[in-house]
Amino acid sequence: MIYQDLLSKEKTLAVIGLGYVGLPIALEFAKKIKVIGFDINAERVEMMRNKIDPSQELESAAFDDCDIEFTNDLDVLRKANFFIVAVPTPVDEHNVPDLIPVQRASETIGKVIKKGDYVVYESTVYPGCTEEDCVPIIEKLSGLKMVEDYKIGYSPERINPGDKEHTITTIVKVVSGCCAESLDVIAKVYELVVKAGVHKASSIKVAEAAKIIENTQRDLNIALMNELSIIFDRMNINTFEVLEAAGTKWNFLRFQPGLVGGHCIGVDPYYLTYKSKELGYDSQVILAGRVINDGMAGYVAKKVLQYIIQNNGDVKNSKVLVMGATFKENVSDIRNSKVADVVKELQSFSINVDVTDPHADSEELMHEYGFELTANIHQDYDAVIVTVPHNAYKEFDDAYFASITKSKGLVADLKGIYRNKIHSRQYWSL
Repeated sequence: MIYQDLLSKEKTLAVIGLGYVGLPIALEFAKKIKVIGFDINAERVEMMRNKIDPSQELESAAFDDCDIEFTNDLDVLRKANFFIVAVPTPVDEHNVPDLIPVQRASETIGKVIKKGDYVVYESTVYPGCTEEDCVPIIEKLSGLKMVEDYKIGYSPERINPGDKEHTITTIVKVVSGCCAESLDVIAKVYELVVKAGVHKASSIKVAEAAKIIENTQRDLNIALMNELSIIFDRMNINTFEVLEAAGTKWNFLRFQPGLVGGHCIGVDPYYLTYKSKELGYDSQVILAGRVINDGMAGYVAKKVLQYIIQNNGDVKNSKVLVMGATFKENVSDIRNSKVADVVKELQSFSINVDVTDPHADSEELMHEYGFELTANIHQDYDAVIVTVPHNAYKEFDDAYFASITKSKGLVADLKGIYRNKIHSRQYWSL
């Protein structure tokens, strides 16, 4: 049985794709069994061989006492018998699912898979993708048949970047398989590392759908908060004060307004609506939430522009400092960061924009979005937009913002972390 062979290290588990999801999984398994960590990026592979996490999520100590071989060599990957796919699944510029990474990972597996092997996908996809899109690729290249020759499963990733409390070991893992036998084996393998236990889904499609709606639900709730913030702004009511008051009710859901980016909440709903449209149903509620959340960057930029026009008038010579470039607080991940949309929107009005972030990489920002982090913070900004509530920013006070802004400067605090603390400058939040 493959489970016993993994335990005895006669067989090997491989993780394909060593980003913020794949690397923690690979290292956790490597504490128990023999693991191959496979990534197509040779530079990243070399970093991990030197105990460096390219995603900057894990300390070097996380690599200690791990039986793992990092590689980008297919011949090394052939030695594995249990494959976990953890490659990204983004959307393109038209919000259409980009399945190229998961398709290429399937091609890779098709070239190395053997009879009796297992493949488990963790990448977020729409229901049906694993069996309808990935399996045919594997079978075309390998000549093997699912169930009969090899087993397939799906176990959605639940990694939360920057979260040291909710990790792979402490979050219940949803697992599924192509048959009863595969479900039991996959569950036992994951139970090796997931202390919180596993939940056996009745089918691969159910597991895929569960992952999609986790983030769709969050997206819709945040969209509601964002729409409320737009309404309350017109009423001159502070949204965060309203939420604080409403939050005294025991069953009130504590969501907040803000920019919705990243690799999950801002992306996953499009996978569901794409499949829905393919099946003849045009989503209404889900896409309405997406429209609101995708429009918040433009809304913020225009609010700041209006303030500058009213208080300065000279837009072309105005300067704005954007504090925070990552998609969420206390992480280095800039993927699908809506802060970039704020910057581009401001620049489209000929406003001079500086960007700062203690976690982001300047070269990565330039490559991805076409702007760098500023080396020097000035003292004459017309507005400062605090987009991401990094812990480092929570130490700043009224005197700090007064020192870097003009006398009529605006502090736009999107997440409300300086509420009731800014007195010498104009204050605005979502």
